[in-house]
Amino acid sequence: MNTNSKVALVLSGAIVLVVIAFIIAAIVQAQPSSPEAQDDPGTGLASAIRGDSHIMDDAGEGAVTVVEFLDFECEACGAFYPVVEDLREEFSGQVTFAIRYFPLPGHFNSTNAAIAVEAAAQQGQLEAMYERMFDTQAEWGEAQESRAPLFRQFAEELGLDLAEYDAAVADPATADRVKSDFDDGVALGVSSTPTFFVNDRMAQLGAFEDLRAAIQAELDR
Repeated sequence: MNTNSKVALVLSGAIVLVVIAFIIAAIVQAQPSSPEAQDDPGTGLASAIRGDSHIMDDAGEGAVTVVEFLDFECEACGAFYPVVEDLREEFSGQVTFAIRYFPLPGHFNSTNAAIAVEAAAQQGQLEAMYERMFDTQAEWGEAQESRAPLFRQFAEELGLDLAEYDAAVADPATADRVKSDFDDGVALGVSSTPTFFVNDRMAQLGAFEDLRAAIQAELDR
């Protein structure tokens, strides 16, 4: 290969690298920025709660926050459910509890369940459907066919407007709402359920009582 050919080859390679770098930079700049995902100036940690997160108990400004990323089909979430209910009662007025959807891909009906709960939430019945899902988990969990008709039955039993419920379940915005929680969880490092954040710090739990200890430690700060 002569000198001119070598120079041309080097220049071509350099141009390709510049083009690749430009494309990467354009992709990064095009990523949407979410104000909810930015660090909390008070803690320096990414906030686990967004403006549209579902608050189960609101203890007011400055309270300790507990956020659970959950999957209604997850047996571990079902086991933690009564523990969380006890903690909500014990720390009533001191701790803000919130839930966020994190349906695991390996659970056939986890997304269906989350969409059903979100549809109920649109009629002010979030907690009633949340409770129904965990109370009946043994009936439908691990099923390999859609249990959406059963979830609709729950909606009827709870007295929801079924026309509104059906419309919400069919509305892509409802699925998007569930996915937005899941995406935020992934960004925060969530990979399994349940995952709890106490004051935006991911709690490391080895036993049920560790969650209470994490909450108490924040209250004692």
